[in-house]
Amino acid sequence: MRRNHISGFPPGGSLEAFIAAARRGSLSGAADELALTHGAVSRRIQALELWLGSAVFERHGRGVRLTPVGSQFERRVTRSMGAIIDMANDVRMARSSGMVRISVLPSVARLWLVPRLAVLQGDPPDLTIIPVTEHRLASIDARDADLAIRYGFGDWPGVDAFKLFDERLVPVASPRIAKIVDGRPERMFDFTIIHDSDATSWRKWCEAAGTVFRPRAGERRFDDYDLALGAAVADAGVVLARLPLANPVLERADLVMLAGPLLSVPQAHWLVARPGETRNPVVRLIERLLSSSEPIQVGKTDLPDGDGRAPEA
Repeated sequence: MRRNHISGFPPGGSLEAFIAAARRGSLSGAADELALTHGAVSRRIQALELWLGSAVFERHGRGVRLTPVGSQFERRVTRSMGAIIDMANDVRMARSSGMVRISVLPSVARLWLVPRLAVLQGDPPDLTIIPVTEHRLASIDARDADLAIRYGFGDWPGVDAFKLFDERLVPVASPRIAKIVDGRPERMFDFTIIHDSDATSWRKWCEAAGTVFRPRAGERRFDDYDLALGAAVADAGVVLARLPLANPVLERADLVMLAGPLLSVPQAHWLVARPGETRNPVVRLIERLLSSSEPIQVGKTDLPDGDGRAPEA
């Protein structure tokens, strides 16, 4: 018998013949459905049984019925083939509907990307944008995503990187805490300091403010930046606003800028694509994302004590 060219897989055409015979209850019915001879279907079923090592049908009269092994095998094959068909339909739909998957940090998706989805998808919609929210550095390929928004220096190998927006840092707090601080930067350290992930940003900001950051008991850390913002909105402490990501909560006055420098950081948010990307839906989304990047809204940046430095924390 001819060996299947894919090691471990059933002989070519045998699964199709098996499913048709199980559905029709006869080899003749399967032959009619597949436009094959009765003998061809019979040989495919025999090849499948040889490959499986067990009979899948019992012959009776003019028809066939599944053996217990055949019944179990049929359920699994049907389920697996259904999943394959669903995947193929998704791929076809993606090509026809302009579906584009974009890998993005959950916080950036919620604060920056999702509010822009309606505009990015067009009016009327000609793109279907699927945010793939994850913390890992996703591959830009058919398996993971078509595009990605990454934070860093834009020097990742094997991709094209387009700068979306720079980032600046300034401390913010709820209106109640802001009223207590009242232009005196040293007072903000009387409250819980909130970090997203680690204290690196706070250390850089304190250095720019002319002071040294000293960790204190009770500091809060969050892996997702929007959770850090949410904690500050809930009056839980002081957080660094990462502009423009924090613009929405500042515009709603849920948080208020505190006195201190507006610190520019060397990292930025980048749109990452495959080198020389030419797929029309992906190219359209790249163009729309780049044109939607808004300028950073600059708030109060001068320290009230007149010397451009904050008192030591």
